Amino acid sequence: MLELRLVQGSLLKKVLESIKDLVNDANFDCSSTGFSLQAMDSSHVALVSLLLRSEGFEHYRCDRNLSMGMNLGNMSKMLKCAGNDDIITIKADDGGDTVTFMFESPTQDKIADFEMKLMDIDSEHLGIPDAEYHSIVRMPSGEFSRICKDLSSIGDTVVISVTKEGVKFSTAGDIGTANIVLRQNTTVDKPEDAIVIEMNEPVSLSFALRYMNSFTKATPLSETVTISLSSELPVVVEYKVAEMGYIRYYLAPKIEEEEDDTKP
Repeated sequence: MLELRLVQGSLLKKVLESIKDLVNDANFDCSSTGFSLQAMDSSHVALVSLLLRSEGFEHYRCDRNLSMGMNLGNMSKMLKCAGNDDIITIKADDGGDTVTFMFESPTQDKIADFEMKLMDIDSEHLGIPDAEYHSIVRMPSGEFSRICKDLSSIGDTVVISVTKEGVKFSTAGDIGTANIVLRQNTTVDKPEDAIVIEMNEPVSLSFALRYMNSFTKATPLSETVTISLSSELPVVVEYKVAEMGYIRYYLAPKIEEEEDDTKP
């Protein structure tokens, strides 16, 4: 038996909005420690990893490990029926083929429930090794979103370079080039406005902007974003989900010598 009750139902709605355009179908894995998802996008270029820890739920019951295959587009449609202030409860029976979403208004004067069929989805769980990153940038998530959006009107690849000068986002396209440099700034009034750069060694990597723009759909979840870069590893773009977990996006760098069509 699975029963999860989330007082901040809007969190779940925002989580779905931030992954449904990247991943069509995915397994939600429930265990005694939390509610998680790990899935590749349809072109197998980006990986999404979500964790909502059990202690972040008002009520969390998971009698045994359960994997629920869901179409994220359909799940998002159901969650859109919940008000932003609604309390959301997710229920499923062990071995059942449906999941129930229950939405309660804060005043308890309206309760709605929606039942959705589960899917059988084959997915391999990829072990993500813990790694030491050459450079880590923490910055306001709104600023990162704006930079990705602005640059994608000029080019389709962003080069992120971290040096002792700061972090530079650059692109080049048919109409010209653009460079945006952010310097470390920790003397701001609000900690979420700070730009913090931890550089062990300089790094400069290229990424497809359409993926970066897709990742920024998680901006409403967190005021800050953490970007971890290493020359040999996929970039990790992480947004915290309240105090209860995170969404992490992994994207391999583009290798300049080979064009995209050489990708398997």
